[in-house]
Amino acid sequence: MPASLPIGTRGSPLALWQAEHVRDRLSAHHGPDRGAAMLKVISTSGDRIQDKPLAEFGGKGLFTKEIDEALLRGDIALAVHSMKDLPTQLPEGLCLAAVLPRADVRDAFLSPVAPSLAALPEGAVVGTSSLRRGAQVRRLRPDLKVVDFRGNVQTRLRKLAGGVADATLLAKAGLDRLGLADAATSVLSVEEMLPAVAQGAIGVVAREDDAETLALLEPLNDAATSVAVTCERAFLAELDGSCRTPIAGLAEVGAGTIRFRGLILSPGGAEWHDVEMTGPMDEAEAIGRQAGEAIRGRAGPSFLENLM
Repeated sequence: MPASLPIGTRGSPLALWQAEHVRDRLSAHHGPDRGAAMLKVISTSGDRIQDKPLAEFGGKGLFTKEIDEALLRGDIALAVHSMKDLPTQLPEGLCLAAVLPRADVRDAFLSPVAPSLAALPEGAVVGTSSLRRGAQVRRLRPDLKVVDFRGNVQTRLRKLAGGVADATLLAKAGLDRLGLADAATSVLSVEEMLPAVAQGAIGVVAREDDAETLALLEPLNDAATSVAVTCERAFLAELDGSCRTPIAGLAEVGAGTIRFRGLILSPGGAEWHDVEMTGPMDEAEAIGRQAGEAIRGRAGPSFLENLM
């Protein structure tokens, strides 16, 4: 692994952990004696906009745009992302080169005032920047107040400790990776809170024409995770999902089959539609697409249009 192999990443502690994890996996597969790749921190629009909801500025691509541009210019050889931040359509010339084994897909509940979401007192304030989480909270507890809660994991923990909200929700995988598992008050089951598409997975993006880097990344790809993420992202793409649409989806792979569950909600959580499909894992993309078509049919043509 050449020392000149620069890895692009955002600068948050979680993003740096993920980039270092990819670097460690590369060294484990190709040998530390061949050199250590360097990390190149790139500030993204999503990182710089902290005072307003992301939906007002274009959604998911705000966390990848500047990194994509650096990759296309050749400033970096590969980019490491939380898969749930990746738009379903990558810029021309880039490809998803590897998806690492998935971590815990569930959401963690954090609160100094209650042991669980169900136990929060009436009128309590829940902070989250995720429309998906906010809509599901409102669906489960319409009496609660949901407020926008931006920032990295550490920033949100400080806001919670400072009383900005009575509770928040964070990805369990992120807490685990940062050594902050004890910060979780409890963990929500996927039946209670369906996760974001590709939550818990780390993706590596590279240039389509960079055969050397693609070959280096190939051993990092986890087949089961890749299949599950492909299904979930096909569902999201069919619905043209972005940060403006509260959409959840989870594919589980086992014994050659894949089980997919999807959910779309109004931001207020009062209206929602779900879908479940099972089929052969080699038809993962088709299953995700069919699930998207099915849920669109149930919701009707105006449901998604009203969310855009």
